[in-house]
Amino acid sequence: MAERKPRKDAARNRKAVLEAADALFARAERPEDLTMADIAAAAGVGKGTLFRAFGDRAGLLRALYEARLEPVREAAEAGPPPLGPATSPQERVPALLDAILCFKLDNRRLALALEESGSNSLYQAEHYERWHGLLRSMLEQIPGLDDAAFTAHALLAATRADLVERLADQEGTPRERLRDQLAGFATRVVSSDPATSRHD
Repeated sequence: MAERKPRKDAARNRKAVLEAADALFARAERPEDLTMADIAAAAGVGKGTLFRAFGDRAGLLRALYEARLEPVREAAEAGPPPLGPATSPQERVPALLDAILCFKLDNRRLALALEESGSNSLYQAEHYERWHGLLRSMLEQIPGLDDAAFTAHALLAATRADLVERLADQEGTPRERLRDQLAGFATRVVSSDPATSRHD
């Protein structure tokens, strides 16, 4: 019984830290200025607790990002159509990209902070490898589509947080317009009709 209390304390502290970080990043004007000390104070724990649990700021960002992303992952892996596995790849690829785009739009500050943390390449991140692998497996099912691995990278590039930020914030593109543009692009890529892929 004595060993369980530290585990419970650690789990409780981790939950408090993630909730505090979530709230801070949601309202921060400059997420890059948030420090581990800020998050520790908001969570009511010592700064050492954060470093023991997450390693560094980038590790905390990754943990928070993955926690927010979990519902999207579950929907993509086991949910109903059009995002779930019972959907044709021609429909599922645009649906997955739309889900990723909406997630980035809803979590722009966190996504930017994570991509700009610089500790690891975006392309080595767990969530990127997951989406790339899933997209590649879908694309490999489409007749006549060559180089599924490269195509998956190219499609995911359209959902990068810095690009989403530029389009949504700096260029003022409305959310639904962004979704329509990405859907059109993805549909042209996965179309089995060469003529469709060459024209809007």
